[in-house]
Amino acid sequence: MTRQIAVVVGASGGVGRALLAALCRDPRYSHVVGLSRQRPADLIDNAGQTWIQANILEAESLLAAAQQVTALGTPALVIVATGALHGPGFRPEKSLRALNADSLSEVFAINAIGPALVAQHFLPGMRRDRASLFAALSARVGSIADNASGGWYGYRASKAALNMIIRTAAIEHARTHPLGTCVAIHPGTVATPLSQPFVGHTAPSRVFTPQVSAGHILRVLDGLGPEASGGFYAWDGTAIPW
Repeated sequence: MTRQIAVVVGASGGVGRALLAALCRDPRYSHVVGLSRQRPADLIDNAGQTWIQANILEAESLLAAAQQVTALGTPALVIVATGALHGPGFRPEKSLRALNADSLSEVFAINAIGPALVAQHFLPGMRRDRASLFAALSARVGSIADNASGGWYGYRASKAALNMIIRTAAIEHARTHPLGTCVAIHPGTVATPLSQPFVGHTAPSRVFTPQVSAGHILRVLDGLGPEASGGFYAWDGTAIPW
């Protein structure tokens, strides 16, 4: 069995940290790399795990991180587990009246531009001689076809933009990496700071812990091959319409 390198971007977040821990236990990977602005408090560098400081909104930071990863080997798996639904000064908008240019710019930067820059710096360096996979955490509310309730303008639109970036990158990636897969995946509703203020009306059975969500995500990704590239999938493996 060939042992490989996996990379988790956004390793300090709830789902990102759970993905990092799960991949460290996976015997298929000889080394797991976590990227984030801040070091996870419980992460210890060892022979099988490395943390690299990186900011997804700074191209130079990502370039340096990609070079550090390349020095360890060629990644077979890259998962972008970053995202923002709310933050200081902005919350999901319930109406057009609530739209604010600065808030929209921030949520688009985090949810769409950042992952696009990660793809720019990491996709070209992924394995060409065997299967590889690049995945970004999206959200079901980013589906235009699935939008029946409205609201959440910035989050919906930024995740829809992310979906288009992944779809477009997958087409380009296939020209040089025919064994590669590039997808967007919805992790479900997860009990993290991102969704915590908004899960009050969600049945407890439909709110996952980060560990459960990470397990679902990795099981879905394990079942995807190049024929699935450019797709948008839910935590249970079902395809989500654009």
